[in-house]
Amino acid sequence: MSGTAAASAAASCRFAHYFVVCGVDTDTGLEPDDGAGESFDQSPIRRSFKSKVLVHYPETTERSPFNKDAVNMLCMPRGLSFRTQADRLDPQFHSFTISFDDGTRSYGFVHTFYEEVTSAQIITAMQTLYQMHHVDMDSLVSSMDESDAESLAGVSGCLGCAGSFEPARDTLYVSKALCLISPLPFLQASRQFLSQLHQAVTSQTAPPLPLESYIHNILYEVPLPPPGRSLRFHGVQGPIVCQRPGADELPLGEYPLGEAFSLLGVDNMVQLLTCALLETQILLYSQDYQRLMTIAEGVTTLLFPFQWQHIYLPIVSTSLHHLLDAPVPFLMGIQRRDGAQRSSLHLPHEANLCFVDIDNHCVETPEDLPAFPDQAELVQELSEVLLRFGLSPQGGVITKPTTTSPRLSSLVLEDLMEDRRNGNLGGEELAVLERLQALAQRCGGGKMSDSGKTLGLFEEEEEELKSAKLNIQIREVFAGRFAAMFGRYEEFVIHSALDLDSWLSNREGTLNFDKGSFLSVQPVTHLRFLSRFLETSMFSFFVDGKVISHWADREPQQQLFDNRLERERLYDTDGVDSRNCSYRKCTTLFESAQAIEHRLLKADHTAIHPHLLDMRIGQGRHQPGYFPKLQADVLAQGQNTNRWSGRVTASRRTDPKRLTAADQSGVDNEQRQKHTFARKNLRQAKLLDPSPEAVTQTHREFVDGLLSECRLKTKRMLMERMGKESAELGQGEANITGLQENTLIHSLCDLLERTWGHGLQLKQGKSALWSHLLHYQAEQEKTETPTEPQFIQTMSEGLSDVGQARAWIHLALEKKMLSQHLKELLTNQELLRQLYKPHAFLLFEEEREQFLFHLLSLNTVDYLCFTHVFTSISIQYRVAIIPMKKLSIAMATVNPWVCVSGELGDSGVRQIPKNTQEIFFQCKNLGRLSTLQLGQENSGLLAKCLIDSVMVYNEITGHTYKFPCGRWLGKGVGDGSLERVLIGQLVSPGGEEDAGRWTGTPPELASPSQAVRAVLGSLGSRIQEDMREAANNLVKYFHKHEQERGNLTVLLCGEGGLVPSLEKFLLHGLKTNRLFQRNVFVWDFVEKAVASMETDDQMGDLHGSTLTKGPPCDSLCHYVNAINVSPRNIGKEGKFQLFVCLGIRDQLLFQWLPLLAECPLTARTYEEGALLRDRAAVHSLSRMLHTLNEFTIILETALVKGVDL
Repeated sequence: MSGTAAASAAASCRFAHYFVVCGVDTDTGLEPDDGAGESFDQSPIRRSFKSKVLVHYPETTERSPFNKDAVNMLCMPRGLSFRTQADRLDPQFHSFTISFDDGTRSYGFVHTFYEEVTSAQIITAMQTLYQMHHVDMDSLVSSMDESDAESLAGVSGCLGCAGSFEPARDTLYVSKALCLISPLPFLQASRQFLSQLHQAVTSQTAPPLPLESYIHNILYEVPLPPPGRSLRFHGVQGPIVCQRPGADELPLGEYPLGEAFSLLGVDNMVQLLTCALLETQILLYSQDYQRLMTIAEGVTTLLFPFQWQHIYLPIVSTSLHHLLDAPVPFLMGIQRRDGAQRSSLHLPHEANLCFVDIDNHCVETPEDLPAFPDQAELVQELSEVLLRFGLSPQGGVITKPTTTSPRLSSLVLEDLMEDRRNGNLGGEELAVLERLQALAQRCGGGKMSDSGKTLGLFEEEEEELKSAKLNIQIREVFAGRFAAMFGRYEEFVIHSALDLDSWLSNREGTLNFDKGSFLSVQPVTHLRFLSRFLETSMFSFFVDGKVISHWADREPQQQLFDNRLERERLYDTDGVDSRNCSYRKCTTLFESAQAIEHRLLKADHTAIHPHLLDMRIGQGRHQPGYFPKLQADVLAQGQNTNRWSGRVTASRRTDPKRLTAADQSGVDNEQRQKHTFARKNLRQAKLLDPSPEAVTQTHREFVDGLLSECRLKTKRMLMERMGKESAELGQGEANITGLQENTLIHSLCDLLERTWGHGLQLKQGKSALWSHLLHYQAEQEKTETPTEPQFIQTMSEGLSDVGQARAWIHLALEKKMLSQHLKELLTNQELLRQLYKPHAFLLFEEEREQFLFHLLSLNTVDYLCFTHVFTSISIQYRVAIIPMKKLSIAMATVNPWVCVSGELGDSGVRQIPKNTQEIFFQCKNLGRLSTLQLGQENSGLLAKCLIDSVMVYNEITGHTYKFPCGRWLGKGVGDGSLERVLIGQLVSPGGEEDAGRWTGTPPELASPSQAVRAVLGSLGSRIQEDMREAANNLVKYFHKHEQERGNLTVLLCGEGGLVPSLEKFLLHGLKTNRLFQRNVFVWDFVEKAVASMETDDQMGDLHGSTLTKGPPCDSLCHYVNAINVSPRNIGKEGKFQLFVCLGIRDQLLFQWLPLLAECPLTARTYEEGALLRDRAAVHSLSRMLHTLNEFTIILETALVKGVDL
């Protein structure tokens, strides 16, 4: 290994990468922080000034290059703060994170304290600024009313108050930040090290060694703990212990989840995690930077095994507030200014925003947020865990921050005694140790065990241990829930590519996960959440990782999750169906906590002690209260410390497994990096750059990202919808449920809201799109405007702005007008420039046109999204009766009525005025229309007409339904029916002129045709095949998820349905001119057969027939007679349809068919080769019908009305 590579590898294994000091640069003086957004009305001592990175060591490392501007911004997000002795000067602690291009992160830990200003230049500058401010305030007072002037003068004239400054009277202090940057989130250890460093500075007594020794030690001589081990190293005033989970444990997570749950409560935290899993925009809001990090890191930690894939900036300084415009999912945190209210924030995106007000302990979630699976049980389990640790599940508890005092505990003696055993103490040091042991024994300060170790623990150590145990138990609960939800995910991963390069090149068009099949085996209550979660980037990335594992090593988190699933499958022998399994609590809580407790109570490894460095004489001099100027030459790089690091390297050599993951390089990692770089498109380094050029470039990337997302979303919607349509035509199985379709449309609404919110500067309400529509409507009051916004506003649904925008999108999409309406909305260029900033997506003309073109492609398919979602609104319908053209004059003799039925109900009987052929009526949304009852009240012989079809128009959505008839309505013609039940088919939005021309979704199965004579010569095999197909469609209907099922009435009575197929079966071989009149109707045969059975039964003449008297025969006769005496004049075809539907509903039809076949009348009525006289065919059909008995069939009211059976 080369020297450079060796140094790089060593850097990656160190506890800390950088030590940084930020503060005031006395050479450049005071520079106002223009990006802080502060008013110059404030006293200068309350304003923010630019801070600088004063020193950082080492200069850089290869794997994590130092970003000076980003580190400075995150160390001091509000810049320099000045104080006087009249202010509180308590030190503060916060942390931050920086992401790199390869997806890895570094963590920064910052201890901020106030140091007395000794620079005369800075003091003079502050005095000058204060005097100028005082003069400005005096001039302002003189120009104001007397009452206002008195109050303002009292404030401005308060000498010695907070905010005033007089060098002769006041001592000026300025903030300074000490920062440690580490590759892993060692929160507690880093906090203790920095706190001890600061206490050494403020102490009147000089530390045992120069500060450079301790800083050099943690930068170059303290390694990362090996996985599954703990490590003790030394701060200025005592030992510090950190630990690292093993390969089979959850990844390191030290941010206190107990504090997060105490602040927000269990319910709010579960809702916040749900928002994160569904990749909504999340904005954290608090005065305390560390609270922002605690909540953000807590949420992302609980996502295991999934990883947040979007913008992650838990701390956003004021100069970066333009990122709130980001039209992508994000997790960001901003500081609440003193006295600021939620209403003072200008947030362009609120439609899909989760706003977390940490200080006020509340979470505002987006509308229609689905519940987390088994949310009530999960909340109960988490509450039990918190109560065991003495914490309230309700939240709203302000926990005390962990003290920053050093741990001067039993670990000191323990550490020194271990050094003695390892031969690292000289004679003088041994003597000191013996005196300490003797003193401890005399004072009884702690009980000594045989090994000389102290068993007592101080309160702070106990709190740290308690926090670590609570952390791991909460995380195990969530990891257990994800294991329960996705325990079988591997069965649904699709591996289709031959190699990684071909997979990457076809990534967008490749289906990697069978979402429909996965959802079909999930509990119904989980589906709303899961259907949306499967569409997220984090789940896609997770599945991609599984696919890539065929050619490269798995991601560590995925490897761990898969191992856990495999272990659970070995011990879980119940084989419970995932759709019916009950909630199971996590069983590994105490086992996981014990592993951490063992590591924290007994350190496995000890790093070398800080020691004197080769420093120049006079360096490292102690000045109480002032952080010294560090000697750069000894901190810029590590010295040769082999004699000091023997213990650590020896322990590392005994664990060869460590090298397999961290140090492996080659083809596998290169292959994985191809995928990683393909997924990461927004670099955090760019996001943290506040320069105008970087801001412009960032928003340009947002514009490109929105266009790409629109292309992919519309493509996905088209593919899924066309797949469903193919299934409806019998060309394959549907791979999308109605719920999934709703999920895709919901994501389209979210995309449009984010697009319209990008760069928005003037908004009404929470919805950016609805705000634009209202502005446009106000501008176009005198001209014609789209009617949809006006209709949406009159809907009595109590919708919010966001709900109204979604309703408008659903309606426009259903009418195939979405692209056209949005194009019209964007024609008002003056309004656009008024509403939007220059970098907004909607002001990029070329991209905007492409965006609308992608939306236009959705017009090629049909949606009923508005009809299905907004079910309680009132809709106007128009019904038109279309007679046969040659006989249209006959309509004058009839008095027709209609009753329209759909998925959501029926319209009731609507009488059509005489001498007209159409009617308008208003009623509650009927959903997708299925049947139409058409009848007439006039029973005279002249009251008859031949109906071609009936058209029903939805005046709101523009949908047209055609109900084919092709039959007579009236007595003495046809089957003498005065009432018919027609089956509908959806015609694409349009008018009558499109009724016969299909676009988009093909027609559904319609009413059976009247060409029955052609059936008589049909081949029996073809009829049997049709019968099998009809029964098979019914079986498939009931095996689909309820959300995915079509219309049962169509499958029973529509073309190719059970009723017309069985009619063909019974018409086959029927003798036409022997017993009946000219028209051939199956019902005539059924009536004659029942009459024959009843006659034979009365006469006792059953000889020569296998027909026996019994319940099946009784039920057949009872049902036929009940249908005949029904008050409805539905004709012979209608009676047969009712006969079949009742028989299949009541599970009797399979018994009736053999009775009809065995009836003596059958031999005289049917030809020799008729299917009804074929025992095998009848037996096969009976068995086929018997298979339908396992399903519960519920008939529409229109089919069975008037029959009491």
